Amino acid sequence: MSLGNRLTLWILCFPLLVLFVAVVFVLQQDTEWRKSALRERVITAAEQQAPELARAMAEEAEGRLDSMARRLLEIDEAHGVGIYTDNGMFQLELGRNRAQVATSPPNDTVLDTRGDLWRLMVPLAPAEGAWPGQAWLELDIDSRALTLDYYRRLATAGLGLLLLGLLLFLIGSTLGRRVDASLNDTAEALRRLRSGDLEARVPEEGAPELRRLARHVNALGDEMQQSRENMRRQIEQTTAELEESMETIEIKNIELDLAHRRALEANRIKSEFLASMSHEIRTPLNGIVGFCRLLGRSRLEPRQREWLDQVHVACDNLLALVNDVLDFSRMEAGRLELDRAELDMVSLVDEALGLQAPLAHQKGLHLLGLVYDDVPSPLRGDPLRIRQVLTNLTHNALKFTEKGEVIVRVMVEEQSEQGHVLLRISISDTGIGLTTQEQHNLFQAFRQATASHSRQYGGSGLGLAISRQLVEQMGGQITVESEPSQGSTFSFTLPLDVVGSGEVIPEVIFDGDRVALYEPHAPTRHALSHLLTLWGGVVEEASQPDLSPPYPALWVAALPAELNDTVIEEWRERLQACPCPVLLLVNVAPLEVPELNLPSGCEILSKPASRQALADALRRCNSAKRRPAPMKERTSCARVMVVDDNAINRRLLQELLQRPNLEVVEAESGEEALALAEGAPFQLVLMDIRMPGMDGIETTQALRRLDERWKHCPIVAVTAHAHDSERQKLYAAGMQEVLVKPVDSNQLEALLQRHLGQVAPLPAPSPALAAPASRESVVASDLAVVDMALGTRLANGNESLAHELLEELVASLPKTLEELRSAIATEDPEALLDAVHALNGACRYCGAPELALTAETLETRLRSRGMAKVDPLIDELFQAIERLREWHAQGQDELPGQNHAGSASSRSD
Repeated sequence: MSLGNRLTLWILCFPLLVLFVAVVFVLQQDTEWRKSALRERVITAAEQQAPELARAMAEEAEGRLDSMARRLLEIDEAHGVGIYTDNGMFQLELGRNRAQVATSPPNDTVLDTRGDLWRLMVPLAPAEGAWPGQAWLELDIDSRALTLDYYRRLATAGLGLLLLGLLLFLIGSTLGRRVDASLNDTAEALRRLRSGDLEARVPEEGAPELRRLARHVNALGDEMQQSRENMRRQIEQTTAELEESMETIEIKNIELDLAHRRALEANRIKSEFLASMSHEIRTPLNGIVGFCRLLGRSRLEPRQREWLDQVHVACDNLLALVNDVLDFSRMEAGRLELDRAELDMVSLVDEALGLQAPLAHQKGLHLLGLVYDDVPSPLRGDPLRIRQVLTNLTHNALKFTEKGEVIVRVMVEEQSEQGHVLLRISISDTGIGLTTQEQHNLFQAFRQATASHSRQYGGSGLGLAISRQLVEQMGGQITVESEPSQGSTFSFTLPLDVVGSGEVIPEVIFDGDRVALYEPHAPTRHALSHLLTLWGGVVEEASQPDLSPPYPALWVAALPAELNDTVIEEWRERLQACPCPVLLLVNVAPLEVPELNLPSGCEILSKPASRQALADALRRCNSAKRRPAPMKERTSCARVMVVDDNAINRRLLQELLQRPNLEVVEAESGEEALALAEGAPFQLVLMDIRMPGMDGIETTQALRRLDERWKHCPIVAVTAHAHDSERQKLYAAGMQEVLVKPVDSNQLEALLQRHLGQVAPLPAPSPALAAPASRESVVASDLAVVDMALGTRLANGNESLAHELLEELVASLPKTLEELRSAIATEDPEALLDAVHALNGACRYCGAPELALTAETLETRLRSRGMAKVDPLIDELFQAIERLREWHAQGQDELPGQNHAGSASSRSD
């Protein structure tokens, strides 16, 4: 509805409604006034006649009574009159019948105004002695005349209002059309302005308000037209500025792209430099560490031995720093990629603790791993990075703990039905603890709790920063809880996927057999008791190592921390007298296990023992059961395959593995290893990586595909290069562990104990190591051409084997020279790397430090840079080979001018 129509309705309806209400009100009030006047007039007339009527009745003057009654009927509205008594008699009735008579006399004047016919009743007071009872006057009054007059006047007023309404409608419609026309013109002008027609205007005519509205609309059009013009000029100016800015931005983008490329190139060069420098630093470090160990076996004064220990610690810290810097730089560059492989948390914890066991043994600490039973297996994640975090945190806990214990716990925090599990791994210690402020700065790079810690305990402050980044990249979170002098607890969460059902079915070793347990360390005792119970044994904890009757089916006992001659002799007697199998646990390194002359059915394990090694040892002890008397030891023979294309490496590994219960089978190629794998089963494989034909990775993958038994056989990589990326590649190929050449005897013994349960025999003292250096130990300014003391140490203390290995190395040099010259002539980097790798592997177990260092440096350079800028190192390699051949040709005499051998690494820079 338009504004004009609404205005017309208001002009028409509102006045008419007001007038109508007023007319009805006035007429209603006038009618009520007329009725009130009629009531007063009738009542007054009747009451005035009442005394006369009463006297006339008393005097029985009917004529006078009739005349007075007729006088009342002279009232215009009076229609009937009657006089009645209470005894049912009536004296007079005019114009009415007895049906209208009241049933009882009124006590006072009563006017009944219901309906259009009113009835007035007035009591007549009789004179004395006139008649007994009461009499009253009734008068009928017709009020319809008043009602008709009300409706007649109301109709007259309605007709007047109708005429007024017609007039108002004419006036309102005229004004409405004018307002609508003006508003329509204004709306059309605004529509045209909105659509862009800024020339639209409204005529300024009509009422003052409409003229004012038209002026404002026209002013708006003028302003919009002016604004458009201003905007056009601003757009033109802004466009010109934008074009200029775009040219500048394009130039800056080109400069930024060039800077980005330079940054990428610089980052690549930095990564290459770090990788190269890590090899370059590790190469002399291997020599330094080797000579420190060799020097440690000689006769030294206490002060000199203290200095040597400090040098050894510094070398270990430097090697750890190199590894941490490499990991940190790789993570900062965003080049660290996580693997998704199957893993077992029990094995990971056992491996991490096995790597840190030497430090725990050195400090006399209890190192324990607890993987709760509800942890599923297998899981899917990155085993290499999880092991790295575990190793870092465990090493930190051991480093800052002087006495007490370090416990690693793995438990389930959350587990969903979709195959996801959230593990919480905590490493608690009883070390120095941390303050609140020290905890805030703990996970920052190159920061330790206090400045004195780096000097007192060593370390670069990168381990925790790397661990935090690794945990966060795997989707977890790392926290620390600690108090000064109360120890610390480092915890991190680890979201992993469950492979299959993830249910771990415990193996049964005992069939309800009684197992006696003696372990003073409470956490270790509880863990062993739980495992023994889980494996079917009935555990009886003992407070003293009393191996006396009544004998259980098996004894599990921990040796004391202090193992002097008296304690060792006591335990020998106990073991000889005990008729049941005994499993001994000792908190020392495998090579430091005391000689106890274990009877048949008895074994000894170093703490912390892996769960698999413990289960295997218990199974072997349980199979022995009770023995009536000491008897010759019977142990199943384990078979180990050594796969290496270098005869010297195979020979040395065979010597290192030599022991009564171990059969070593050699294979000089991957093809030969596959042929041997078709026969009797092997319990362990030591696999060289770089071999002609099938390399170690291809051989491992082929072995895994043979049959079911090879899917679970441990295969250990033996390589000279084992950086993180290469380790991850080896693990992905199916290898369990990595041994770095030259093989450390302690690491090898720990590996045999983990996978085979083998304990190393006590090494026989070597007089060559205790004697002063002879003429074979010819030392140049940096490294000697030949050092038989070093060769003897690498040959596990066997001097004759060291001479044989050196002879084999010299005999292989002509073929090596031919391969090197052929690869250089054809410029074949792969052939050159194969020849240098073979020579490097052969030198690692011989007392030829100069040639070994030169070959190691050249192989590192070839791996990182290819054949570019390696000519000086190749010349040095040929010179080192020639000096070794001359030394051998001269009957092992000292070589004159040997001081020029120098350090290959220092000349290669």
